Amino acid sequence: MKPVVIIGAGPAGIRAAQTLVAQGVRPVLLDEAARGGGQIYRRQPANFKRSPVKLYGFEARKANALHQTLDTLRDQLDYRPETLVWNAENGTLDTLQDGCAGRLEFSRVIVATGATDRILPVPGWTLPGVYSLGAAQIALKFQGCAIGERVVFAGSGPLLYLVAYQYAKAGAKVIAVLDSSPFSAQARALPHLLAQPATLAKGIYYRGWLTAHGIPVHQGATLKRVEGEQRAQALIWSDSKGEYQLDCDAVAFAHGLRSETQLADLLGCEFAWNPLNRAWLPQRDAAGRSSVAQVYLAGDGAGIMGADAAEMAGERAALAVLEDIGYLIAPQRAAHLEQALERIGDFRQGLERAFVFPEDWAAGIADDVMVCRCEEVRAGDIREVVREGHWEINRVKAHCRIGMGRCQGRMCGAAAAEIIACQSQRAVSEIGRLRAQAPIKPLPFGLEIEA
Repeated sequence: MKPVVIIGAGPAGIRAAQTLVAQGVRPVLLDEAARGGGQIYRRQPANFKRSPVKLYGFEARKANALHQTLDTLRDQLDYRPETLVWNAENGTLDTLQDGCAGRLEFSRVIVATGATDRILPVPGWTLPGVYSLGAAQIALKFQGCAIGERVVFAGSGPLLYLVAYQYAKAGAKVIAVLDSSPFSAQARALPHLLAQPATLAKGIYYRGWLTAHGIPVHQGATLKRVEGEQRAQALIWSDSKGEYQLDCDAVAFAHGLRSETQLADLLGCEFAWNPLNRAWLPQRDAAGRSSVAQVYLAGDGAGIMGADAAEMAGERAALAVLEDIGYLIAPQRAAHLEQALERIGDFRQGLERAFVFPEDWAAGIADDVMVCRCEEVRAGDIREVVREGHWEINRVKAHCRIGMGRCQGRMCGAAAAEIIACQSQRAVSEIGRLRAQAPIKPLPFGLEIEA
């Protein structure tokens, strides 16, 4: 009998597994990481000694609960950590575990692939010592180290303040926080943010704690470039009053998050432009059902909503699976989850108003700035293809190889779309989306294929 499969052991995936197991269904839970928890609750290696309170701060209780849930479920599900799902088609997943390729058929699949940083390149962003916010967080949580001795955090979004706080709290030297969003935008967003007062209070606390501990927080700040020869040595930033330099040996930056949608694409899900996320997202109903029968979507991989919403969406998608295979579910619980997710959606509207996207970035990026590191495609290369008359992103890709490299556009795709839209004088929603290609992540040569 083909199993129900869950891809991703973050908040959405673990809650989905718990819901299925509670009804006697034994799912297969696949996860790239060595230990479950996802990015937000990334679990440190077994021999690390930092306490959960030091590692997760206010979220320690939630992180512990999620980790304990997975530990309790281990004997009741088929849990496969360190397993990459690199292709999905015709009811089958292609996987890679311990250097061995395998194939796994499924009856239903819940895709809970999470999100990654949205990167808008600046001169010098490819220097050693420059990281995304998510990568800086991984170094701290999973490897127990800071990315540098004098770190600057830049960009926008709630993660900016959270990671800066986590670094400073762990004893790292945080030189400054550069928030591209002006204070006025955050003030205007306050009515929407009050939809989740506890979450708002935590954000205010992080900001206040940084200021109280002497860490400068600059709003309306634009990261201009990172300088250095062998590695990052300083960065230049500006605001309405002028241009400034900060000496540092590490920079972490990103402008919010973007959903990981490649597997949903390969599974054939329909996509639509989502102005709130400024991205093309796979379509789902309130229960998590996609446009493809047997495929369900949960968590940040289908739209950025945060960890609390991911847990709810994982449970709701699992209830939809149970209902579709003939189990009786509690309609009151399903309705409660949907209503709670709708309320968080209102809060999400506030976050987008508070952390506004820097729409002038594409017009200001210089031609010689590297956009696609894998294929060494610069902003000027993209503009030249647009000047030749090509503006659909996959046509641009065919002409200059943007998004063809190891990352398959995960790092460069959003930035490329913004440049194409600006150069062609079109809305970014008109540019289209990069079509997913297998393998969605690099595979080693000489794979062993299971029989």
